[in-house]
Amino acid sequence: MQIDAALISRLEKLSRLQLGEAEREKLTGDLQRILDMVDTLGALDTENVEPLVYLNDAVNVLRADEVGRQLTTSEALQNAPEQNGQFFMVPKMID
Repeated sequence: MQIDAALISRLEKLSRLQLGEAEREKLTGDLQRILDMVDTLGALDTENVEPLVYLNDAVNVLRADEVGRQLTTSEALQNAPEQNGQFFMVPKMID
């Protein structure tokens, strides 16, 4: 793929940027170097290389999911600004 002025102009429009001429030239060179690097990587022989799934062998050790102390209804409603003894009272949001 060749990076040209039309592509840079389209990218500039999509990203809502206003680049100067020097910035366009620098961006053109940077993008071309990135594409060249990707082409180089694509040319590598990876036939016998196993895909990397994780960067290290550490296993995430999770604690057991156990029920802890639970609040009673009266405890939960104790600090509510408005409540009716059973539910939190909130302002009506939908008419």
